[in-house]
Parts: sequence; C-alpha cells; structure tokens
Amino acid sequence: MRFSSAAFAGSLALAAAAQKNAVNTTSYQKYPYKNPSLPIADRVKNLLSLMTPEEKLGQLMQGDLSNWLNPDTGAFNRSGLVENMRYKTGQFYVGYPIPWDWLQRETERAQKYLVEETRLGIPALVQTEGIHGFLLANATIFNSPIAYACAWDPDLVHQLAAVVAKEAKALGVNHMFAPVVDLARELRFGRVEEMFGEDPYLSGEIGYAFVRGLQDNGVAATVKHFAAFGTPENGLNTAPVHGGERELRRTYLPAFKRAIIDAEAWSIMSAYHSYDGVPAIADYHILTEILQKEWGYKYHVMSDAGATDKICNDHGLCEKGDMETVTMLALTAGNHVEMGGGSFNYRTIPQLLAKGTLDQHYVDDAVSRVLMTKFKMGLFENPMPSTPQNQWKKLINSPEAVQLARRIDRESIVLLENRGVLPLNKKTLKSIAVIGPMAEGWMNYGDYVVKDASKRGITPLAGIKSALSNTTAKIIYAKGCDRWSNSESGFPEAIAAAKSAEVAVVIVGTWSRDQYELWQGLNATTGEHVDVHSLNLVGSQSSLIRQVLKANPNTIVIFSSGKPITEPWISTSSAALLQQFYPSEEGGNALADVLFGNYNPSGKLSVSFPRDVGTMPSYYDYLKGGRPIDAGMVYDNGTIVFGHQYVLNSPKPLYGFGFGRSYSSFEFSGLELDRKNATRTDKVQVKVKVKNTSNRRGAEVVQVYVTDKVASVVVPNMELKGFKKVMLEAGEEKEAVVVIDVKELGVWNTRHQYQVEKGEFVVKVGDSSDGIKQTASFWVA
Repeated sequence: MRFSSAAFAGSLALAAAAQKNAVNTTSYQKYPYKNPSLPIADRVKNLLSLMTPEEKLGQLMQGDLSNWLNPDTGAFNRSGLVENMRYKTGQFYVGYPIPWDWLQRETERAQKYLVEETRLGIPALVQTEGIHGFLLANATIFNSPIAYACAWDPDLVHQLAAVVAKEAKALGVNHMFAPVVDLARELRFGRVEEMFGEDPYLSGEIGYAFVRGLQDNGVAATVKHFAAFGTPENGLNTAPVHGGERELRRTYLPAFKRAIIDAEAWSIMSAYHSYDGVPAIADYHILTEILQKEWGYKYHVMSDAGATDKICNDHGLCEKGDMETVTMLALTAGNHVEMGGGSFNYRTIPQLLAKGTLDQHYVDDAVSRVLMTKFKMGLFENPMPSTPQNQWKKLINSPEAVQLARRIDRESIVLLENRGVLPLNKKTLKSIAVIGPMAEGWMNYGDYVVKDASKRGITPLAGIKSALSNTTAKIIYAKGCDRWSNSESGFPEAIAAAKSAEVAVVIVGTWSRDQYELWQGLNATTGEHVDVHSLNLVGSQSSLIRQVLKANPNTIVIFSSGKPITEPWISTSSAALLQQFYPSEEGGNALADVLFGNYNPSGKLSVSFPRDVGTMPSYYDYLKGGRPIDAGMVYDNGTIVFGHQYVLNSPKPLYGFGFGRSYSSFEFSGLELDRKNATRTDKVQVKVKVKNTSNRRGAEVVQVYVTDKVASVVVPNMELKGFKKVMLEAGEEKEAVVVIDVKELGVWNTRHQYQVEKGEFVVKVGDSSDGIKQTASFWVA
C-alpha cells in the first residue's frame, strides 16, 4: 500500500502526539501538579508537598533582572542568574529602560532556567510598573490615572489595560504593579496623579475595569496600596493615616473590594504607612481578618519596595535591623511576599522555623497563595508567552494603541470655563499665540514613565500646529518662563506674541519626573515623595498668565498638571479654562481636538478643586453636619468681605466632584424609580431622560447619588452609586438607566456590623455632585 506525503506527515504527527501524551501521563503520575486538568487547589497542594524549605523561601522574595543583566551594556552574567535563583525564584523585576530584545531575551532566559534547570520547574512572575502604560521605551504611554478617570468610561479603561497587557506579554512580562485605587482626598500628597480620584465608587469601577483589562489578557494585576494609603498626615509620603474602623470600611475599603474581589485580582500590594497606629504591612486585622477571612481572598499580598524595613526603622515596632522581628510581624499578619529595595528580611525564615519561633503554617500559606496565582494565570502551561520579534511592532505602540491613547486623552480633558471663545474655528482663525513652559520642548508626563520619555510625544504646540496645518492661521510660540523659575526674562516675548495674535493659549501647571529622574533629587511638584504645602502655580507661571491676559483678554488657560491647581482668579479672568491632567503621548493632539471642536469635551472631574489649600478637604461626600458655610471673600480689586466659615474664603469647592462643561447643553427630565419600596436584596432601577438642547453632538455623564436620610450613625451627605455616559446628537433625547444595588447602601453601625437600615433613601440625579437636577425617594422596610 502506498501512502501520500500528507498522510505520512499526519501519521508522524499522530505518533508524536501519542508519544507526548504518554510522556505527559507518566509525568502527571509522578508530578500531579503538572496536570492542567486537575483542580488548581489540588495542584497547589501537590506541588507544595514536594518543595524543600529553600524552594518555598524562593517563592517569597523578589529577584531582579539586573542581577544577571547589565542594563547599560546588555552583558549577561550566568553566575548572577544562578545566584539570584537560589533564593528569589518566585518573581523578578524588569522595569529598566533597556532595548526590547534585551528584555525578551533575558526574561525568556530566566524562565527557561527556572523551568528546565531547577528541580520542580516553577516559572516566575515577571514584574514592572503599568499605571499609564507598559514601562518600556517606545511602548504606548497613556495619560495618568487621575486623567483617564475623568473620562468616566470604564469600557475605555478596560481597553487601555488590555493594550498594556498585550504589549507587556509580547516581551514575556506577565505581572503589572497597577492599578492604584487609593483615594485622592489629601491633595498635598505627591501621588494624587497615580490615583483615580476622591470617590470610592468611581475608583472601584475604574479599578475593576483596569484589573479585568489586564487579566482578561493573561497579565496579573496588582491592586495597591492596601489600604487607606492616600490621605497621609500633612500630605507627606508614607506618613501615618488617621481614621477608625468605620471610616476604613465606609470610605477606603469599598474601592479595593471592587477591584480585588469582584475583579478577582491575582495580587495585591500592601502599603508603607500606618493606619490608626498599625503599619499596613503588619496589620493582621486588614490583611488577614478582613482580606482573607471576611472577603475570602485566595491569592497573595506583596510588600512595596523596602516597606518591610520600615516596620522597625520608621514605625518603631522593633530595634532597627531586627530582621527576624520584621519577618514575624509582616509574614504572620498576611504579607506573603517581600519586594526588593530593602534588606530581604524574609531570608530569616529558615532560622525562624528551625528555632520554632515561626509556625510552618504561615510559610506554607504564603507559598500556596503565590502558586495559586501562577496556576490561575496558566504560567505552568505557558511560562514564556513572548511573541516572535517580527510581530513586536504590530503589538507594541501599534497605530490602534496610539489612536486609543488619543481618544482616552481627549475624553479626559475637562472644560472648566468657557466665555464663548471655544471651540476655535480653524477656518476663520487668523493667528494664535501658544505660550507657557508646558507648551513645547518636552512632554509633561506623570511619574513612573520610562527614562527619557519626556523627549517623546505630541506637545501642545505640535498638536496645534498639526490641527492648523491646512489653514492660513499664523502660529506664534513663546515660552514665557521656565516651570521652576521666578525669572520674568521671557515675558516681553510672550506679551508681544499675545498682543499680535487673535487668541492666546497659555499652558502652565505642575510637573513630575520619569522613573530615574524621580529619585535623583531634581525639582518637581508632583510624584512619589514629592509633596507640597500649596496648590498654587510655582514660580512666575501665575504672573505670566496675568501679563498675557492684560495683553490679550481672549486668552485660554490650560492646566497641565497631576493634581488640582488653586488659582480661582484664573477662573474669573480667562476667556476659557481647561484641565488636562498629565497627558498621553498623544496629549497635544488630544488637546487640539478639544480646542478646535473636533471633539466636544465630556470630561468630568474625578476630584474636587478647593479654592485654596487651607480650605481642604474638598471632597464632596463629607459627613452630615460638616461644612457650614458663611463665606468671606477677598475680591480681585482688593475689596474684603468678612465671613465666618471661612473668614475670607469658603469650604465649598471651586469645582466640585463630577463637574465638567461641554460645548453642548443638556436637560434632565422624567426621573423615575422602578419601585418605591425595596428589600435589602433588591436592585432599584433609576431612569432619567437626557436631552441635548444644543446644535452640537455631545456626551453627558448622568451621575446618580444617594442619601441615607436617617441613619443610626453619621453618614455622608450623599454618595455616588452609579453613572452612565450618554452620547447625544443635536436635539436628541435618550433615557439613561442606572441600577442601584440596595445591599450597597448599608452603614457600619455602632457595633461595627454592616447593615442596610430601614427608612428613606433619596436618589439625586445630575451632571455633578453640585449639579443635582432631579430627586426621588424609595424606602427600605
């Protein structure tokens, strides 16, 4: 009998598959944890039973790519790899500004070593930063979290995170240190730019979308910083946070629970600070009693860089350098993995076990949780997920990713003021002056972008030039001043530019630093460990705006910043005011899209703007009984009007949470609830009609707030419980539907028990926390 070549090839393939299955069957019998068809819990149990104490320890400390790769030369050090993998096999950090091929090569080399040259072949988590993109040169840079939260669009955030995951995975990176769901309620704190905003509900929804966007594409998320990290004393990085159990559960934990439990985050990062006198990294109540026992979390918690050392060195729970006590306090509290950047205190685990000081249970539980993450991710079946080099440019910074960055950026821009000057008409515009230290020459990104990222991207000037490229409009650029200087030497040129132009655009704000500059002692006004006492513009920026406004009243001011800026006089003096929190690489194009009306602004603030640093806190959901208002005022012309709350200012924010204008106008009507009486297990459907009453297409964010009218403890005056972004053509009306889950309306009562209490709940619907349009009530029996 004769065989065709195809049939012969097919028979060989079948024979090879049969041989592989036979090998697998034998392997599975000896090592059941290798069998992907077994339940994960069984695989974890089997693998744990086979591990030596040293192999267990290896899963609990972070390694580092620089231990075997010279990031400057690309030289490989075999002995460095072997030494790293002696005790740091569980995960390794790769966030260096190195060429793509170096990263892929050394990540694969390390994984192959672990899989092929270690006894049990356990692959590693490969880790880097990812809050606004994969931390690698020429990967897509998205705008900062405080920015894209202002789009109020979880679907877009899911797409953003999916891009981050695909770009990382293309080079073998499978674990991102993101998202940050801390709340931005202390605006002096330098890391406001890394957070989604002040509100637990919005932060939870954005955090949920980010986690799912990463993990739906096979990359592990790390929800951080657990928990209540974002409101440090004096606004100072890592300082104590004050609060009690009720505030912890009502305010700080809901966003974490949404991103961790509902989204099933595969890892968590603990925090540097102490809460109510207990270091977060050693807080048994939060890490074990709440997270593990109450919430049922089954994956692992990792410390922040060098955080374990702070237990003794800063918090004073033991003598400095007492590594054994540090390990006992952190590990037994529920901090399972020790990140690098410190003393690697977990090296003392073997001696603690030998002395009987540490129970084996804590080590086994920690290792099991790390393994649970890896099995859930499918790392044992696909430890090296990188793609061939000829596909990298299709997957990293693709045209589709760049387009998405531009879309999210423009939807994040918030129109704060507009006195008829916007949108600018490209067809009739004769001349425009572009002025300010943030306008050109560098990109004003947030912290944790890759080294030298500021040299790459579309600046505001470049975006405006591109938008006007097919017109006859004249563009005049003048820097005006440096961001960090009081010098006014550049003012004459800026004033001349403003006088000669039909309209002026001035871009000012705060600035951060990239991953390397951040720690070099360079000047900055936002970023990790960069905290401020004032929210005013620095240096001569404010004076520059005053002079430009005198020269040309038709002046548009752009705040390019990582946090709110408190300059109320600009709101009343400028022709228009826009907030663009730290942009994406397409920031200039996104800004031009809004300035020239190619996109109708729909951004809404995710954080309130106080009138002054002394009027903080400014968050909208203050407790009932707070913020009486008998405001005083000092007017621009010098007139003084005295009040009492405050004598010369107001506790009411200049711009409240959820605020944002549009080139369109909208009308709300016909608010209906699908029930007047509800049980604690019901969902209440809120329906409201929204009409675009202008002649321009635009989007409105319908925001639904709830007030528990009478409660057994003091509760917020109102809380966001749902929102929906609605796109409307000119003159179009649509019905927006938002569902309120009654079980989410409970309080932590006087006995610290969660309870949805009977009584009236007032539903408030509007376009911001200060812009309530309609109300209705339902009752829980």
